[in-house]
Amino acid sequence: MTENLNVIIATDCGSTTTKAILIEKKGDEYRQTFRGEAPTTVETPFEDVTKGVLNAFAELEELSGRKILDGEKIITPAQGNTGVDIYISTSSAGGGLQMMVAGVVKTMSAQSAQKAALGAGAIVMDVIASNDKRLPHEKIERIRDLRPDMILLSGGTDGGTVSHVVELAEFIGAANPRPRLGMTFQLPVIYAGNKDARDRVNDVLKDKTALRITDNLRPTLERENLGPARQEIQNLFLEHVMAHAPGYKKLISWTEVPIMPTPSAVGEMMQAIARKANINVVGVDIGGATTDVFSVFDGVFSRTVSANFGMSYSVSNVIAETGIENIMKWLPFEIEESDIRNRIKNKMIRPTTIPQLLEDLILEHAIAREALRLSFMQHKALAVGLKGVQKLKDMSESFDRVAEDETLIKMNRLDLIVGSGGVLSHAPRRSQAMMMMIDSFQPQGVTMIAVDSIFMMPHLGVLSTINEKAATEVFEKDCLIYLGPCISVANSGKYGSHCLDCIITYSDGKIREESLLFGELKVFELGEGEKAEVEITPAKQFDLGEGKGQKITKKVTGGVVGLVIDARGRPLDLNSSKGKEPIEDVLSKWNTAFDAYPE
Repeated sequence: MTENLNVIIATDCGSTTTKAILIEKKGDEYRQTFRGEAPTTVETPFEDVTKGVLNAFAELEELSGRKILDGEKIITPAQGNTGVDIYISTSSAGGGLQMMVAGVVKTMSAQSAQKAALGAGAIVMDVIASNDKRLPHEKIERIRDLRPDMILLSGGTDGGTVSHVVELAEFIGAANPRPRLGMTFQLPVIYAGNKDARDRVNDVLKDKTALRITDNLRPTLERENLGPARQEIQNLFLEHVMAHAPGYKKLISWTEVPIMPTPSAVGEMMQAIARKANINVVGVDIGGATTDVFSVFDGVFSRTVSANFGMSYSVSNVIAETGIENIMKWLPFEIEESDIRNRIKNKMIRPTTIPQLLEDLILEHAIAREALRLSFMQHKALAVGLKGVQKLKDMSESFDRVAEDETLIKMNRLDLIVGSGGVLSHAPRRSQAMMMMIDSFQPQGVTMIAVDSIFMMPHLGVLSTINEKAATEVFEKDCLIYLGPCISVANSGKYGSHCLDCIITYSDGKIREESLLFGELKVFELGEGEKAEVEITPAKQFDLGEGKGQKITKKVTGGVVGLVIDARGRPLDLNSSKGKEPIEDVLSKWNTAFDAYPE
């Protein structure tokens, strides 16, 4: 089936928009040729997701001249300019997949359960643990009140103690929770804990929930086994959550492979690209309500959802978390705090509006920097090695304190950052997207920055599970827009002191030499696909990843913005110019270097 796919149609049913793309085989390579979109139709008056899908298909038919539908039936297989070979889809409509996880030790089994749920494309509403300091009645009330789509229960290594995980099962049983969709159905619960406790957990939950039992997430302290639980979550997502959402039964009958949660599909694409190029990748999808961060480091995949950091519905949460002063520090103009708050509240109550004034755009980009920074901090905190490995003397000690493992995210070894979501993919100038990502992720050493051109990573993620060649070809040729490499110093210094000298040797033999002071940022011409060799010698107190004062020589490939050399230090401190130059002037210089905004 996967070999003879010449015409592929894919949709992503989002909470507000259903996006359809057409992928066709041209000669020996796959290309994305046309796209259509329509409002998602899960709510009244339609209450049928397939109506939005058909509307998006109709737009594709009009643009491409290809006949795709016969009434409401998709024509397969493709013959000439009629029909398609396969239809695939992802979905986050109806609020996506909302889960609660429970585990015995918060920093061990509960964290493994959280990683399994996030990797399967869920939003984790709460994490309940035996040692989370909540009283039994508080845990029971919380489970009852939240009404998640499903619960993942884990705890105990195989052959270990069973009492703690059985106690958690009793809390779930006592809550007798009802699912968010389908009032008459039992709530799905996945048990992925100590195999010796299966019978007792089954006795407690079998009559009150739709219980599924799968392999232990943490069979030993030294090993995590997240695959079976993730697979079970996705199966239940289709059977329970999707089955009760309006029109999904019909949609499922149209697709030839299971519908994937949108974030799970983006994660698949990230892993495929990291595998193919053998690189370390961080990806971000910043939406109206949530920000998803993905990473693949040394083959280990992590995903987090910052459910309260978005650009419209949850924009006020970003302000509350970071503080208004952290938004104002990015603004190169004077503005009243009350004026900012009014503009932000307007965005929250009118989430589909876009900035009309340059000031509004710069303010939106300032908020995006903080939303991205906060989401990435959360991601680094959760993307960690296994906790408790070869460090625990006994169980009681693990309840009291668990040694903190370092994050898996090593910024000096990061090869590629991919940004997507409206504020990045649709920034009026590509240089604005690049600035936002450099300022919020603060890469070190040499890192390529890219954006998803029209947000087609979900479509390609589900495609990668059946035809990785097609998915990666379209990803590289039509989806990814390389903005350019960023070379940054990895430590701090004195503002205005000499930081580095660089020599750029272009492929046509042209040579450019520059010196940068600490606090400066420069963008050099280096077109898309153009190659150059960069030799940088830092002053003795500065480090480019090879040690203080050590020269680096790197071959780099350009992008649509160019080559960025960032001598502002890490962590980025906007107050370093205090007493020497007003911050508004410094910000204006950085914006001018990027040609980010009209003068």
